[in-house]
Amino acid sequence: MSGGFVTAWAMFTIVPAPRVDDFSRPACARAMRMIPLIGLCLGVLAAATAALVELLGGGRLLATAGALAVLAAANGCFHLDGLADTADGLGSRRPPEEALRIMKRSDIGPMGVVAIILVLVLEIAAAASPRLAGPRCLWALATMPMVGRTAAVLATRRGVPCAPTSSLGRLFADLMTPVAVVLDLAGVLVVSAAGGWLLFGARTGLAAVAACAFAWLVEALWQRHLLTRLGGMTGDTFGSLPCRSRTCSTPPPTCSPRS
Repeated sequence: MSGGFVTAWAMFTIVPAPRVDDFSRPACARAMRMIPLIGLCLGVLAAATAALVELLGGGRLLATAGALAVLAAANGCFHLDGLADTADGLGSRRPPEEALRIMKRSDIGPMGVVAIILVLVLEIAAAASPRLAGPRCLWALATMPMVGRTAAVLATRRGVPCAPTSSLGRLFADLMTPVAVVLDLAGVLVVSAAGGWLLFGARTGLAAVAACAFAWLVEALWQRHLLTRLGGMTGDTFGSLPCRSRTCSTPPPTCSPRS
């Protein structure tokens, strides 16, 4: 487990980690199983940042923006970069081969810029919702990256093809066994629901379950569209998935203060 965690930390964050030399498919499979845990660690860091900003009187809006900035910086904007490239490729309305070539370019087009802005605005607005005042906002910030990153686990399960031109896609596609996927999903669901239940009551725990289910439904629909449009997954589309599902993983406003 520790080896997979270190590999995942080294591959998917820019936070200093021990040197990793093994990037074989078995090593990548072990790392992929750790992706939700990596998300939880980064989420706790983001929540701590938000708590510090609020403690210093910065207000919740600034605290939320600061937390998202920490998340983006910690992974080197990997997910936002993938989202932008995917938006540029799909927005070109070109055939799959041309769309994939557009996604490989190092520049960013208007579609990518708009996609990044919209996702960040949605995330800030969701975390700044009146239903997530105080500790609820910190809890949502801590668990949101974990739920979002589970989308990458689902996208790398057996049977999901990679795009023919993607080197990163070939490394991770068709990788996760059904058992590994189920265990990861179950772990994320238990952590989200149990945390909400223990901190804020049963209704919040149930709301967390609904939020996870909705986020994964959005991920499944987005992944289906990507496969239909591009013929397979790429490193950029892997990066776009957590961004999309993360905006849907904030507990819905059915949760009320504990009585």
